[in-house]
Amino acid sequence: MSLSSSLWADYTSCLDRDKCRQHGIYMAFSLMHCYIRFNMIRITIQENDFSLEQEINLLRKDRIDIGAIASFTGLVRDLNEGDEVSLLTLEHYPGMTESQLNEIATEAESRWPLQAITIIHRVGTLAPGDQIVLVITASPHRSAAYESNEFIMDYLKTRATFWKKEELENRSRWVDSRHSDDDAAGRWKKPA
Repeated sequence: MSLSSSLWADYTSCLDRDKCRQHGIYMAFSLMHCYIRFNMIRITIQENDFSLEQEINLLRKDRIDIGAIASFTGLVRDLNEGDEVSLLTLEHYPGMTESQLNEIATEAESRWPLQAITIIHRVGTLAPGDQIVLVITASPHRSAAYESNEFIMDYLKTRATFWKKEELENRSRWVDSRHSDDDAAGRWKKPA
């Protein structure tokens, strides 16, 4: 990958590994080679459906350095709190939600050696069985891919601004946050 001279100048002085990772840059040195590779975080909020196969192929296109890919796909359920759900409408706060998802992905990168992250969240009206969310994480090793994927989903459920409205048989209701989601996210808190 060639870098513009100004970008190269910005990062040639970046010798601290943690500082480099904050900027999405990995540096690797050997006796014969030196290369710089940018991490890829891709965040999309969309009404259209997505294809897991297409998204994984896009993430790993021309990449032979990835050792593990983990994915999570969330689906609309037909039952919630004992009631049949006929439709689910998802809304978000444009701009803020994307920023929150980027913060979550960046925090995951600071905790695990990740090579790529894809987060796709749908909005609009969905039916039971429809796909809602996709999180893909890539890493040299499986444990980092698995753990970071779960971390992103746990934080997405508690830190990203989405509103869900369920259509039931004779009424509709807004979905409240769940204590179980807060508990799941709480396990990732770093000790003080």
